[in-house]
Amino acid sequence: MANHVELPGVRAWYDDFGTGDPLVMLHGGMTDSGCFAHCTKRLAEHFHLYTPDRRAHGRTPDVDGPLTADVLVQDTVDFIERLTGPTDLLGYSAGGLIALMTALARPDLVRRLVLVSGFYNSEAMPAGMGPDENAEPPEMIARLYAEVSPDGADHFPVVWRKVQRAMRSGPEATIDDLKTIASRTLLVAADDDIVRLDHTREMYANIPRAELAIVPGTSHVLLEEKPDLCTTLILDFLLHDPVQTYMPIQRAR
Repeated sequence: MANHVELPGVRAWYDDFGTGDPLVMLHGGMTDSGCFAHCTKRLAEHFHLYTPDRRAHGRTPDVDGPLTADVLVQDTVDFIERLTGPTDLLGYSAGGLIALMTALARPDLVRRLVLVSGFYNSEAMPAGMGPDENAEPPEMIARLYAEVSPDGADHFPVVWRKVQRAMRSGPEATIDDLKTIASRTLLVAADDDIVRLDHTREMYANIPRAELAIVPGTSHVLLEEKPDLCTTLILDFLLHDPVQTYMPIQRAR
């Protein structure tokens, strides 16, 4: 059911549905919670889903000031504290960075962590694919923004520049930060992702309780390309304790 919640500085839109323990889902950059549409039906059979549109995205308006990771992490903390309490947290793409930073800032609020095509710093993408506020935004992104934003289509260039600046300026996590993540963590990535596979592998090697799934034959929009497989991997992780493996290598440490 669509709702609004008053967070410090912004009136945020969110949807919630399903039954069970809470699962908060954070969408990617320059998109909105609709990016999870192919996965939510099955997830809602087991969890009470909360899918907020973060500030300046989707149905949540932009507000004065920069759109920094610190601001978005605090919005996430405020959202969880007001609506769910300690929760499982899933982040896709840039939402994965916000989810990871939330787990670092407030480990008491994050039970299990799922990062789908997530990353921990701005070096995650190949050379030439990083943020550029002067680049022409894809027409599809501008159109989707205009369809739902309360700020209207004319405001899109402002948000585009804010997002590009935020991606370029950080803050970012470090390898030492990754080593302190307490939550059991699932990393899901495409085999042809814009997030470099060695970056994902680095996260897997340093997050203490990490598990890794590479989805074959997919790109960065793997939740749309193979939603059933992605959802099965996520549910298997969230609904079951880890199995005892017979020949551990990384986990042997």
